[in-house]
Formats: sequence, structure tokens, C-alpha cells
Amino acid sequence: MPTAIPHIPPDARPWRAFFWMIGAIASFAMMAVAGRAIQVELNTFELMTWRSLVGWVIVAVILWRSSPGFAQVRTRVPGMHVIRNLFHFLGQNGWFYALTLIPLSQLVAIEFSNPIWVALLAPFFLGERLTRRRILAVALGFVGVLIVARPGVEPLSIGHAAAFVAAFGFALNTIWTKKIMAHDTVLCVLFWMTLSQFFMGLILSLGAGFTWPSLALTPWLVIVGISGITAHFSLTTALGHAPATIVAPMEFLRLPVLALVGMLLYAEPLLLSAFVGGAVILVANLLNITRPRRRDKG
Repeated sequence: MPTAIPHIPPDARPWRAFFWMIGAIASFAMMAVAGRAIQVELNTFELMTWRSLVGWVIVAVILWRSSPGFAQVRTRVPGMHVIRNLFHFLGQNGWFYALTLIPLSQLVAIEFSNPIWVALLAPFFLGERLTRRRILAVALGFVGVLIVARPGVEPLSIGHAAAFVAAFGFALNTIWTKKIMAHDTVLCVLFWMTLSQFFMGLILSLGAGFTWPSLALTPWLVIVGISGITAHFSLTTALGHAPATIVAPMEFLRLPVLALVGMLLYAEPLLLSAFVGGAVILVANLLNITRPRRRDKG
């Protein structure tokens, strides 16, 4: 009888992946705390302007110090970068906006629906087949989202809407990243992401009336810029040491960690619904990324 058995390559190093995931989770936690501190003075567009500037400087220094240098940023698919960065900018602004309006546990749990959106949209943008297994994973994932959002129990707010926009934007970003990675390197993607989103944030900030941050806000701006790069790098490196079937359950640790941060720093309640819904979404993600294989007979 067919069973879902994850394909684990013999060279997988789960413990190394785990330690890199600890780095990713710590980066996400620092980004959340810094993002809330920054939005006491700045809006999300201004936040993204400074975050992208700090990130671009870091990427530029890495490129400058590497042997291929800035030749790595040449791309044959500039249009794909534009589309990807528009979706990522949309998702990241939604995430930062929701950050100040709903508990961290709810935001993280809703964000976990990103792979479910990818599974639903991949047939249209990547030509992948929407199998019964994926349909079941999508349905189960949205059940988890409903458990987290609790419609009917508490009113859905603009914060929940922003979190859903973030998950949807991140999903489209993931799809276009898959397309781009067939042509360009990670450093190339990060270079154009930070540079283009700096100008996106700056233009929108100027349109709304640009606010210069106070000197006291400078450390938080540096932290949010660094954590954005380290989170991406740590997660990518973890996936290099172990397959997604191993890394995905590790990422679930982000939910209790961010929920604890929310409780200790912002007196947020520990919502059981966020943990239950997050677990359901995790199961849906695992159902989506595992492949059905037949057990060997005899």
C-alpha cells in the first residue's frame, strides 16, 4: 500500500541543519522585535527603505570580498527579478504592518501557510500538476489558517488581512525565486532584491512624507537589516544540509519561540488556537513535500 516516505539523501546532515535553523529562528525573532521598535517612529515603507539599504551594503561587501566580485550580479532575466521583488515587497510590507496589530503567534502561524499558497499557485506559474495529495494539503492548510484566525470567535482585523497578504506575497515570491534560481545565484538575487526594494520603499516614503529616524532608532535599523540577510542565509544553508522534509518541522519551532517573545516583551497571551492551527498547517506542509512511495516487498 502506498505510504508517504520522505526521501532523505545519505549525505544529509540533520544536526547541522538544526543549528542553522536556530540561527534562522533567532534572526526572525530579532527582526520582529526590531520591526516593532522601528514602527514607533516610521511607517513600513520607511522601514523597508532603511532595511534594504543596510542589507544592500552587506551584500555589496560580500560581493566585493568574493573572487567573482560584482560579475555575479549580471542577470539574463531582469524582468523576473522585477516581478519577484514586487511580490516580496508586498509580502514584507504586509508582514511588518501586521507585526504591530496582531499577536506574534498568530502572525507566524498564518505565515506558515506560504507553502500551501505555493502548492495552489504552482500549476499556473510553474506548470506543476495539482495532484489529489496537493489538493488535500491545501484544504488541510486552510483549515489550519481558520483555526488560527478564529473567524466568528473574534473579529478579523486589518492585521489578519495584512498577514494573509504577506503569506500570499511570500508565496508568489517563492515561485519566482524558483524560476530565477535556474539562472542566477543567491547573491545575485539578494543584490537586486535589496537594491530595488530600497528604491521602492524610498519612492513610496517620499510620496507619504519621508520621516528621518531619530539617532536612538539607528541600532534597530541595523538589526532589522542584518537579521533579514542572516535569516535568508541561515534557512538556505539549512536546506543545503538536509531536505525540506527535515527542515520544515524544525521551522515550526519559530512559533513557540516568537509566541514566548510576544508574551515576555509585549504581554501577549499564549493562544492555543495559534499552536493548534500552526500544527495543522505544518502537517499540511509535510503532506505536500513528502512523496508517496511503495514499500519494498519481501
